[in-house]
Amino acid sequence: MNIVTEFLTVAGASLISAAVVVSLYALGLRLLTSAGRIPTVEPAEFTGAITILTPAQAAKEAKRAKKARKANPLSEGQKRAALVAAYSCFTLCAAAVLFGVYLIVPALHG
Repeated sequence: MNIVTEFLTVAGASLISAAVVVSLYALGLRLLTSAGRIPTVEPAEFTGAITILTPAQAAKEAKRAKKARKANPLSEGQKRAALVAAYSCFTLCAAAVLFGVYLIVPALHG
């Protein structure tokens, strides 16, 4: 194999694996919200890459999340299945990341 083919192989594998990890995470979040567990983040003490909510905004979001949980048309069994599927997606996502680290660090497989 020449170097261009090898580069394209690595680039393609990286692109596909990144898309799989992002898709698994997004699907896991979607299933998590379908199960009635809306992920919320408490206000942080620092500014940066996140948006800081005031206590009033946080209370409003909590109220909205509670209302969304009540409006969920799924049965309890379906919610439980969605929760298991969400955690399975997160587990597969973590496994893919750990496998990538294993492939990158030569000391782990030498």
